[in-house]
Amino acid sequence: MKKALTLALALVGALSVSGCYTPQQQTGTLAGGAIGAGGGALIGSALTGGSAGGAIAGGLIGAGTGALIGNAVTAPRHRCARWGWNAYGNRVCRAWY
Repeated sequence: MKKALTLALALVGALSVSGCYTPQQQTGTLAGGAIGAGGGALIGSALTGGSAGGAIAGGLIGAGTGALIGNAVTAPRHRCARWGWNAYGNRVCRAWY
């Protein structure tokens, strides 16, 4: 049972990182996940009096949160390749590069 749970968590972690499509975004996601996991494990362990379960739970929650924040912070910047006009007369970008 523990092996299946560990394998499932590893697979979910790998899939969440594989959705990032730029090297900079992957780096930010991995760094955020690692920092979040370490911080979450420390906080989880401190809150539960040194319990391993608290450290594991805190590490998992911290890793997920850190990966999401790291991914959002390193989002790629798009530049407009073609401008157009919408129905209200506002200038809008039609294509990015």
